[in-house]
Amino acid sequence: MSRAAAEPGARIPRRRAIVDRAALNTAIAAALARARPPSACRGALLALFKEALARGDVEIRRRFEAGEAGGPAIVRARSFLMDQILRAAYDLAADRVYPAANPTVGERICLTATGGYGRGEMAPHSDVDLLFLLPYKLTPRAEQVIEYVLYLLWDLGLGVGQAVRPVDECVRLARGDHTICAAMLDARYVWGEKALFREFRARFARQAVSAPGFVEAKLAERGERHRRMGDSRYVLEPNVKNGKGGLRDLHTMFWIAKALYGVDDAQGLVRHGVLTDAEAASFDRARRFLLTVRCHLHYLAGRGEDRLTFDMQAEIGARLGYCGRRGSRPVERFMKHYYLTAKTVGDLTRIFCAALEAEHAKRPRFAFSRRALPRPAGEGLEIDAGRLALAEGRSFADRPVNLLRLFHAAQQSGLDIHPRALRAATINLRLVDGLRGDAEANRLFLDMLTSPNDPETALRRLNEAGVFGRFIPEFGRIVAQMQYDRYHVYTVDEHSIRAIGVLHGIEAGRFAEEMPVSTAAVGNIQSRRALYAAVLLHDIAKGQGGDHSVLGEEISRRIGPRLGLGGGETETVAWLVRHHLAMSATAFHRDLADPQTIARFVETVRSLERLRLLLVLTVADIRAVGPGVWTAWKAALLRDLYHAAEERLTGGFVARGGAARTAAAKEALRAALAGWPEAEIAAHLARGYPGYWLSYATEAHLRHARLMQRAREAGEALAVDVRADSYRGATEIVVHAADHPGLFAQIAGALAVSGANIVDARIATMTDGTALDTFWVDDGKGCPIRRPERLDRISRTIGRWLAGEAAPRRDLVRLRRRAGAGRDRVFEVAPRVVVDNAASRTHTVIEVSGRDRPGLLYALTRALTRQNVRISGAQIATYGESVSDVFYVKDVFGLKIDKEARLARIRAALTEALAEPPGVEAAA
Repeated sequence: MSRAAAEPGARIPRRRAIVDRAALNTAIAAALARARPPSACRGALLALFKEALARGDVEIRRRFEAGEAGGPAIVRARSFLMDQILRAAYDLAADRVYPAANPTVGERICLTATGGYGRGEMAPHSDVDLLFLLPYKLTPRAEQVIEYVLYLLWDLGLGVGQAVRPVDECVRLARGDHTICAAMLDARYVWGEKALFREFRARFARQAVSAPGFVEAKLAERGERHRRMGDSRYVLEPNVKNGKGGLRDLHTMFWIAKALYGVDDAQGLVRHGVLTDAEAASFDRARRFLLTVRCHLHYLAGRGEDRLTFDMQAEIGARLGYCGRRGSRPVERFMKHYYLTAKTVGDLTRIFCAALEAEHAKRPRFAFSRRALPRPAGEGLEIDAGRLALAEGRSFADRPVNLLRLFHAAQQSGLDIHPRALRAATINLRLVDGLRGDAEANRLFLDMLTSPNDPETALRRLNEAGVFGRFIPEFGRIVAQMQYDRYHVYTVDEHSIRAIGVLHGIEAGRFAEEMPVSTAAVGNIQSRRALYAAVLLHDIAKGQGGDHSVLGEEISRRIGPRLGLGGGETETVAWLVRHHLAMSATAFHRDLADPQTIARFVETVRSLERLRLLLVLTVADIRAVGPGVWTAWKAALLRDLYHAAEERLTGGFVARGGAARTAAAKEALRAALAGWPEAEIAAHLARGYPGYWLSYATEAHLRHARLMQRAREAGEALAVDVRADSYRGATEIVVHAADHPGLFAQIAGALAVSGANIVDARIATMTDGTALDTFWVDDGKGCPIRRPERLDRISRTIGRWLAGEAAPRRDLVRLRRRAGAGRDRVFEVAPRVVVDNAASRTHTVIEVSGRDRPGLLYALTRALTRQNVRISGAQIATYGESVSDVFYVKDVFGLKIDKEARLARIRAALTEALAEPPGVEAAA
């Protein structure tokens, strides 16, 4: 019998401390002796089984949490426990409850474990996969016995996946369904008629398993599962069982191994020459780690949970003893280990596929495509079955540079790389160390990076094989480096490679419709190689402690010359890495209508070439963060900043002063209001301060004028205008009301309880004592709010809050209850308040960052109001669980706030507002 069919308890120490079946049977006999018939003591019998199961589970968990047993031992122990429970339950049903003096052949039953239970891999809350095996058909007594066992298991609170089938049906179903076939490959005898199990195993092996069809079906199933789970090992909250690089990938390998070779462990594959001893050891380490993580997940969740969620990541990392290091938190080190393990599983899968190819070369079991293709450039390489491989009799030791040339040739020819060649590359990684100073190797790498032929795939292949991190050790340090937050979806290395793919797409024109400015800019740059290098290296120093932009600049200066970049190119790369966050920080956190904002940004950029390079890098960086991060709102802000800086750099922005531009804006509006009486036009033009005329375009001025006119004609103190802004990808809400302290906070609170996510705000105070506050909001997913009924509800909520009819405390409590606590609690977000009096000539700029929560903007703006601070504008930015809000403020006299004592009080008030309240912020 194979090892999978061996009893799990054979390798478990102190088995009777888990469950003593003899003692359980004695207790059952005693209970039966006290009552007749057996049905009269069912409650007492159930209590005995519950006690035995609970005692066993407690002991297994104790061993695990005490460090006496790891994941593999725990899943074997739980399988053993379930075996003993099932054996006692079956004996009770067959011998005591429904006894038969001389059972017929048709009444024979074999209890067979399948699936994970059959492999001896029962995680703490896994279902019991059970097959009641019959000789041919279900008899009345067999049905009674099976029902009794199943009801007992259900009453024990166990999840049971059961099937009742004759041997013939098992074989027939396995032939037609590869999922059933895989489950039965793991079949293991538990109790009952052993001869029936042997008959089943013999017929199943002889008649049910068609190796070629089974292999192709399981590999296709694996591909579909990967696509369903995100098709990446580096997803934010990976699934330990079904995710790419998870346990199911290891199971798939061994289902195939059982079908082809009749083995079911790593050493069996070593005996067949499929794996080396070192690779088998890697397999065992990966399996042990993943099983241990899965057991922790089940115990912590109290159910069959296989998703490694953020809260679980931190707790499991602590339980496994991971410690923080400079620039890397314990949970990040744990997750790096997880991702590297998932990568190891991928490496083993590749090696296994190479063995299948070799098996195909001996006997034509599989159908692999063949076609004549031109021989690729490079000594020692050839085409094998339509894929690039090492030439017969050659090795990478002959010409180590072929470790780079293999991937270069694959990129240039569009061919895939043969699994045997990838395996050889992995085995010979030590040769890469000697290539770092090799001019030809560096030329090949830079050519792959800047090639018009899909550089993303080439770099990902290099990274998967381990060549990338060995060739550029600085990159090796960010491989599998996670960033523990909700904003960054991928590991740092995966993000950097995806950014190269976005850059390539921009250059190829694939994003011309949604990124027209970037597409135009990239066609005008002169430093193409420097741009690609900067995009690749922009996060190279993450996880090293300190400012990764500053450290990355230093690393870039070392790497640039090595790759063959000239002095000017290296300087450009270093500058871009140093300032790769400057454009997004300015666009998303500063008022672009403030001339000082543009002036300071232009002072950093200084040239059109750098402006274009920085724009494209910024777009590629944001787009590669993860799905849904790039939005029309961000695109609009970056476009506005780019055009303003471009105008300034070419002299257009400074051609006219503020007074001239104010006069021009008024004249443009005067022309648009041609149908109004002259007196009304003059009165309206007198209502706006200079800042108002400089902050909006003519089209917005016109809409504001009409809104204010409608309010006056209707005699209304409040007017609200709502429209979808397609350019910015948000909904614009303009509120015209009598100005008073706290107006901004009231509107922010109303929008919060309405479920609108504020992305930007601008406040204009008019000379007649009214305010014109503009908010841009979205639905929280980056899309404008368009449904009329929802827009109407927002307008009514604003009116209710401004009229004093709202109950802020009650509304905010409801809001927070709807939002729930969420898993974001596990993230540490330090509150921070920064005051900048140099960012604007006319305003004090206050930047507030901390953990996001419903109603936070209301709490912050209310705190500012209580400090007698006037808010002129706000830039709102959310990054996963954290928020970074910037406020342009003045004192009540319209001046900057520069007294340190006053600023200290403001900082204290905002810090208090950032703190998580026990219930909800108090509302006056």
